[in-house]
Amino acid sequence: MSDAIRKAEEFLNCEWAFRLGELTTEALHPKTINLSETAAQDLPAAIRLLQSVDEDILPATKKAFEHDSFGRLVEAFGEALTAGKRIYFTGCGATGRLSILLEAAWRRFWRERTQVPPELEGMQDRVYSVMAGGDYALIKSVEGYEDFPGFGRRQLSERGVGDGDVVVAITEGGETPFVIGTAWEGFDAEAKVFFVYNNPTEVLRQHVERSREVIDEARITKLDLTTGPMAISGSTRMQATTAELLIVGSALEISLVRFLRQKLSPAYIEELGLELKETDDYYRRFCELLEQLSSPEAIDALVRATLFEEDIYRRKGLVTYTADAFLLDVLTDTTERSPTFMLPAFRKNDDIRSPRSWAFVKDPLRDTNQAWHALLQREPRGLSWGRETYEQLNAPDNLKARPPKLDNAEIYKFMIGDELDPSRTDAPDSALVAVAVGGEADRLIRAALKKFGPQYKKTAALVVGLAKAGAAVDETFCFPCPLPDSPLQLWHHLAVKLILNTLSTATMVRMDRVIGNAMVWLSPSNKKLIDRGSRLIAQQSGCTYEQACIALHEAMEEVESAQRQGVEAPSPVALAIKLLKEKPG
Repeated sequence: MSDAIRKAEEFLNCEWAFRLGELTTEALHPKTINLSETAAQDLPAAIRLLQSVDEDILPATKKAFEHDSFGRLVEAFGEALTAGKRIYFTGCGATGRLSILLEAAWRRFWRERTQVPPELEGMQDRVYSVMAGGDYALIKSVEGYEDFPGFGRRQLSERGVGDGDVVVAITEGGETPFVIGTAWEGFDAEAKVFFVYNNPTEVLRQHVERSREVIDEARITKLDLTTGPMAISGSTRMQATTAELLIVGSALEISLVRFLRQKLSPAYIEELGLELKETDDYYRRFCELLEQLSSPEAIDALVRATLFEEDIYRRKGLVTYTADAFLLDVLTDTTERSPTFMLPAFRKNDDIRSPRSWAFVKDPLRDTNQAWHALLQREPRGLSWGRETYEQLNAPDNLKARPPKLDNAEIYKFMIGDELDPSRTDAPDSALVAVAVGGEADRLIRAALKKFGPQYKKTAALVVGLAKAGAAVDETFCFPCPLPDSPLQLWHHLAVKLILNTLSTATMVRMDRVIGNAMVWLSPSNKKLIDRGSRLIAQQSGCTYEQACIALHEAMEEVESAQRQGVEAPSPVALAIKLLKEKPG
């Protein structure tokens, strides 16, 4: 028996807990069922299809805003701030990056206050994020981490969670073992725990035991943000995480403003430009944002930006984004393309063997160490676990034998600063794309052109907001939507996320990385994705789930061999589908 067949049979026989085909987030959305065909023939229509699924967020979030669980979340945040306690956001993959974004937005608010009363000093350290694999996973998900609740418990425990703190465990599917582990760790530490997810509560209770145990614990508050299937099947970085950013971000903003009104004088509040917003304002503003981003002008900008990137990639070229205050938002979308569409991941500065990532990010104003600090609004928090820790956690043998390097030294090897990088510009084609948001547009574009412009064959600017870009670039893609100021700049973050999600998805659909609306070019790096890959193979080839799982593991073995040689390998899922369709009989 080959090693691949042995692993497949082990998964089929032992991992029933990861059979997640009944979950809504794994389903094929009827609106986008013919997305790849539409994108090939009528790109504006395909973009409108993608945006139409964003409209599914509206009823889900309206219901959430009106539910008493949202009020309890706002209240818990306020009580923690008043009592000097901490707020923890935990997640894995897209929700891990969301958790880090919430912490960074919180820290940026306090860092930008020029004069803070003595009683409010240290407020920036009251919000913490915990992502599976630590901050290193911002760049590249750490294989297998999300599959173990003990890892989540350990990471949250190391951050010092305690009595009276608040833990918001965010998991798009509602079934991620790592995130569930953080929920239980917070519960055992007598923190107030909130469990946020995007699948119907009763579906989770019926099909996933680990989810049912959390849902049935009355002392854990649940926020069900079910929006329906994703625009691309299983791609929860899109609608699911957008809904979570809107709901959890607005709760944090509301509680922050109410806290400041209690602590500061009306004159100081006015000087800060803060306004207490009620929940219907958040819902209304989000409706307006979706409408503005689906205007003819915005769709035209998305079409042109998609064709611009597609042309670069078809020429075997590379795109490098530059940003300042929203570099974390851009990095998030850019890194998430790798597992979603099986693109080469960011590579470190000492790695000349791996394929270069199709897209990368750069800060034109700071060197790499400073850029990481500005991006996170703090020093990175890598993991330095050794063999002993993995043995204590009863981790798989491969982790115990070869503990992954996830510490800060490894994070700093991703050169996101202003250092010139010939590996980004010596490709057959190359483009520098400045992502400028709000009032930073002209300043950022000029800085990017001055620092990097002459090195690239093409330059472009993606401008979000009403500001005009005065600096000259080859292409400008404008999204003229008002961006109301708020403490955490929530509307700026939501606008950037919605635009980049649509742009990157539409581009990858045009690059044949999607069949229909199925993400067949994915990296099966954990058990949930092995299950998803097996189901996609069965759907596309007509074989049984068991046959698909074996074919997937055989393809994974072939792809891993190619990757060890530094070759940009195909997706194991796409390769398995191809081989099964070519198989005689």
